[in-house]
Amino acid sequence: MSDKKANTQVAIDQLIASRWSPRAFDANKPVEDEKIMALLEAARWAPSCFGEQPWRYVVCNKFSDEVNWQLALSCLAEKNQLWAKNAPVLMLACANSQFSHNGNNNQWAQYDTGAASENICLQAVSSGLFVHQMGGFDAERAHEILKVPRTITPIAMLAVGYEGSVNDLHEDFIEGEKAERERHEISELFFNGEWGKAYGN
Repeated sequence: MSDKKANTQVAIDQLIASRWSPRAFDANKPVEDEKIMALLEAARWAPSCFGEQPWRYVVCNKFSDEVNWQLALSCLAEKNQLWAKNAPVLMLACANSQFSHNGNNNQWAQYDTGAASENICLQAVSSGLFVHQMGGFDAERAHEILKVPRTITPIAMLAVGYEGSVNDLHEDFIEGEKAERERHEISELFFNGEWGKAYGN
């Protein structure tokens, strides 16, 4: 497993520091059922407004249901398909934007689904797996071929699997896969008491 831990400004938990989004997956190594269930259980315990749990995931496992996995792959943007074809598991993250207790619009549904997806990413690292989340997919096609109800909003596709060899990637992705991870400074993103007043300065 490659070591691409975050170069943080202050110390953080190593689980978080170790989470990154590779494109190189091992196409020949299936993800064990118990590990997939652990990912879903981690998502299940994410926080949500009113405890609504608005997230829904369509899980497509190439080793147990290649037909639906191929359908999920076909929803991805063409460039994403070049590398995601090696991920043994594809998950479509969706949000139910209607509260179950009163039928009103849940404007926090996508925010909460993002929290569930981050739980999946962190549980994956803990399990020796990696996740790469993608916005580059055709939501309309996902509605049609993965039978997602129109009342549910497809948000992202997640590629899940064991890390593979960079050398197996399409040439367009090799440089990025090897590049050092970077982030904006804390002072650029976080403000102290009011907008624009950098936190930590």
